[in-house]
Amino acid sequence: MRIRKRRQCFPSCSSLHRHDEDEVYRREKKGGEGLEWPRSSTHVITKLAQCFTKAMVGSRSLIGGLFNRLSIKRNEKFIDYPLTPIQEQRLKKLQERIHIPFDETSPDHQEALRALWHIAFPNVALKGLISEQWKEMGWQGPNPSTDFRGCGFIALENLLFFGRTYPASFHRLLFKQGGTRATWEYPFAVAGINVSFMLIQMLDLYSAKPKNLPGFNFLKLLGEDEEAFDVLYCIAFEMMEAQWLAMHASYMKFNEVLQATRTQLQRELSLDDVHRIQDLPAYNLLYL
Repeated sequence: MRIRKRRQCFPSCSSLHRHDEDEVYRREKKGGEGLEWPRSSTHVITKLAQCFTKAMVGSRSLIGGLFNRLSIKRNEKFIDYPLTPIQEQRLKKLQERIHIPFDETSPDHQEALRALWHIAFPNVALKGLISEQWKEMGWQGPNPSTDFRGCGFIALENLLFFGRTYPASFHRLLFKQGGTRATWEYPFAVAGINVSFMLIQMLDLYSAKPKNLPGFNFLKLLGEDEEAFDVLYCIAFEMMEAQWLAMHASYMKFNEVLQATRTQLQRELSLDDVHRIQDLPAYNLLYL
C-alpha cells in the first residue's frame, strides 16, 4: 500500500477558486500510485476529510448547462418581490444563524458537539472535545472545530437536527449502510458541512433576500414551516447520498456528486406544485 505524502485537494470555500480535479486525477493515474485504503481505517477518513473540507466552492462553479441558462431568464422577474411579515421575520432569523461562527470556547457550542457525538455513538464515551475519536465521524482531525471555518455554527446545527429528527436516515448515512459502497467513501461530517454551504449559496441567503426562483420558492416554504431550511438540509444530504450511489462515486467525484445534487434540488424547488417542504419529491427519501 502506497500513499502519496502530498495530495492536491479542492480549495476552500473562502477562496471561491477550484483546482481542475480531472487534471489531478490524470496526474495521479499517470503516476501509477496505488491507493488501497480500507473503508474502516481512520487514516482514510483523515485523508478524505482534508480533501472534502476544501471541496466547498462558489455557486457559479456548481451549476451550468441548459438548466442554468434557462434559470437566468426565469429568475429575472424575481429581482424584487414583497415578503410577508412571517417570511421576513424567519428569513432574518435564518440569516442571523448563518453568520454565527463556530466558537470552540463557547460552552453552548461545546455542548452541541458533545450532543452530536452522543447522537452518533450513544454507547461510546467521548474522551474529549479534542480526540482521535472524532475521525470516526468523518472530521478532518482530532479537533472538529477546525472544520467549521467555511460554514460556521449552522453546519453543526444542521447535523444535530438531522440526527434528532431523522435518526434512521442519519445513522444509515453515517455508517454507509445502503447500497454498494465505494472503497474511498466520503467522510460523513465534512460532507455535511459541504451540504450546508451548498444550500446557503444555492438559496442566495447571503443576499438581503433571494433573487432566484429556488430561493423565492424556498421563502414560501419557510413561511409555512420555520424549520424548512433544516429539513431541506436533511433532504439534500439524502439526495447527495443517492447521487453518490447512483454514480458509483468515490472521493474524486465528490464535487460532481454535489453538482448533481444541487441541480436536482433546484429543479424540485422550481416546481409549481410545491407549497410545503413535504411536497418536494425527494422528501420521501427521509425516514425516521
